[in-house]
Amino acid sequence: MARATTGIVHQKRRRKILKDVKGYRGARSKLFRTAKDARRRALQNSYKHRRMKKRDFRSLWIMRINAAARACGMSYSKLMGALKSNNIDINRKMLAEIAVRDMDAFRKIVENVKKAA
Repeated sequence: MARATTGIVHQKRRRKILKDVKGYRGARSKLFRTAKDARRRALQNSYKHRRMKKRDFRSLWIMRINAAARACGMSYSKLMGALKSNNIDINRKMLAEIAVRDMDAFRKIVENVKKAA
């Protein structure tokens, strides 16, 4: 028996995929086989980059904290070690926000850590 290619389910599947790739350039938005490959790759990349975004932000926070800490006369690694040894629980995201938005508060944190060390 021949394979059905004109059925409703088949058409719905094609429409769904072509709708997903609307806005892609050239054949990637027009031809079904090319569109299917482009969509698969786009979904793979979006999955991968959702995880990479977390790494990228963490490295950004570390860079910001390092720059602010060096402006206060301390390196990033020494600052983080001193915070841990003094049982000051503040995550890198909040520390970076403080460094960017309120440098005076960041300086006070660094000086408190220096005194304790």
